[in-house]
Amino acid sequence: MDLSNLKPAKGSVRTNKRLGRGEGSGSGGTASRGHNGAKSRSGYSKKVGFEGGQMPLQRRVPKFGFKNPNRVVYSGINLDTIQKLADENKLTAVTPDFLREKSLAGKKDLIKILGRGELNSKLSVSAHAFSKTAVAAIESKGGSVTIVE
Repeated sequence: MDLSNLKPAKGSVRTNKRLGRGEGSGSGGTASRGHNGAKSRSGYSKKVGFEGGQMPLQRRVPKFGFKNPNRVVYSGINLDTIQKLADENKLTAVTPDFLREKSLAGKKDLIKILGRGELNSKLSVSAHAFSKTAVAAIESKGGSVTIVE
């Protein structure tokens, strides 16, 4: 041990500066906030995206396109997923409630059956929408398709 590697005991030295505790502390008076302006005031918080009065990027960039507020979004479920469920649960009918129960769709989601994969069993499938290939695949195996409103 020598003078080059001496250091204070753990916990004996403050790392945070105590602000506004008199001129002698080195950070009294303005408490290191400068003199005037918004940042020197109490309760100041910068708004998200604020650029010092300059027109913010979000407002400078041109907007284009169209967002349809009436767009209908479906939760797509493929035939191979339905076949897997049918094999595991020995199903003859697939309903939207069953698919929600298996967490394949949300509580208020509309369900669309899509045609990826193969169907090996005769099933009666009910959903909000079907693709043409899915309808063809289900009916080719002798199953039935029901559109739920």
